Amino acid sequence: MEASPKSNAVSGHHALPAHQSAGFFNLDIGSPQLGGSAKPVEAGWDLTAGGADIWEKSDQFHFLCKEISGDFDIAVRVESFTPAHLYSKAGLMIRETLNADSPHLMFLVFAHDAQRNNNLGAYEMQLRSGAGGDCQAVYPVVRPPAPPEFPAAYPNSWLRVERREDQFSAFASRDGKAWKLYAAQTLALASKVYVGPALTSHNPQVEAKARFRDYAESK
Repeated sequence: MEASPKSNAVSGHHALPAHQSAGFFNLDIGSPQLGGSAKPVEAGWDLTAGGADIWEKSDQFHFLCKEISGDFDIAVRVESFTPAHLYSKAGLMIRETLNADSPHLMFLVFAHDAQRNNNLGAYEMQLRSGAGGDCQAVYPVVRPPAPPEFPAAYPNSWLRVERREDQFSAFASRDGKAWKLYAAQTLALASKVYVGPALTSHNPQVEAKARFRDYAESK
């Protein structure tokens, strides 16, 4: 399914250079063994992270985030991803609190298209609906056969999440203009949330690295 004209709003906005990205701050969530970092660069950030995972009942990862209220439309390009594990994750996080067990929704990309449970290519949506609850993965309703419908496309693996009240829609793109709907999910999160790039290693003793570029947002 293709995104509607209305939901192409982000493509008309300019990306925020790192030196103009007011309101962003970075931190480790869940006290990972290896601390992460977020280095501002032209048109984005270079992130490193340790952490066991973003999954089950609590999370460990590095988060570059800002507070945002109400409806929004955010996007980012993952230019490169150096994983530490098959399940290292890089993506856009929408999080109710900065606690390790916070409700959240994440639209993520893996480092390559290798099979991981039920994922279709390199992209995946996941969520935790209540504090301390288990996470669940969300996949496209229609699941065509191979080749993967949502493959990794570095340096142009684009991620986008649109919020309209409690409806969250996730889109993938190879150019930041033509967006393909991955999945939509209803999730009751607070009006004010933390959003931004997130990275986890899934190997507590080895850091993962990802380059996030061309972040954009609109209301």
